[in-house]
Amino acid sequence: MAGHSKWKNIQKTKGAQDAKRGKIFTKIAREITVAVKEGGGGDPANNSRLAAAITKAKAANMPNDNIKRTIDKALGSGDSSNYETIIYEGYGPCGVAVIVETMTDNRNRTASEMRHYFDKYGGNMGTSGCVAWSFDRKGVIIIDNEDQSIDEDQVMMDALEAGAADIENAGGAYEIYTDTDEFQKVVDAMEKQGYNFLSAQIEMVPQNYIKLTNEDDIKNMQKMLDMFEDNDDVQNVWHNWEEE
Repeated sequence: MAGHSKWKNIQKTKGAQDAKRGKIFTKIAREITVAVKEGGGGDPANNSRLAAAITKAKAANMPNDNIKRTIDKALGSGDSSNYETIIYEGYGPCGVAVIVETMTDNRNRTASEMRHYFDKYGGNMGTSGCVAWSFDRKGVIIIDNEDQSIDEDQVMMDALEAGAADIENAGGAYEIYTDTDEFQKVVDAMEKQGYNFLSAQIEMVPQNYIKLTNEDDIKNMQKMLDMFEDNDDVQNVWHNWEEE
């Protein structure tokens, strides 16, 4: 993970995320709904996909009432939403690898929009698997330490005892990495220890990073990411651009 900090990206987008909180909650609610319908019911103890979605919701400060209401609605016969998860892969400027995870009720619309974003900003949409090979699927937990109040040795000991694979001090936060099958166990253990999460979810973590130096490439890459993030069908965007 050297040379890259998930915390830097969170810092950079935190203000924008606060302004778009309603949209973020809507996307997480969709994730919870699909988890209930496809993952095996409304009990997170018996539905690992739902447990992960709830963890993500709590890290985003989604109110418990919203979470419960979403689960109840998904369990009820009145919810006729029919979303499917589709992954798009491609390249941004200078070969930056991009993975876009969507949940959509209209795959033709979503595919057209994703292709348009790639093409418009100097990239191109590729075939399934064209960049996924250069990412590793991991649990990523970010613990807030902006006030520098959390002892590094203590959080490292707690995380490793809980089953974490790796931990890094990113200055204003600790970044904890887990195997996917250990993710929820580590989350639960760290929550019991009283740690506050800035982010907690399964992510596609790049094996290497690309630094852009041309100003136009940087602008186009940022615009492309903004377009993806603003699209209601997009749940997550992973990439290997090493942002400053």
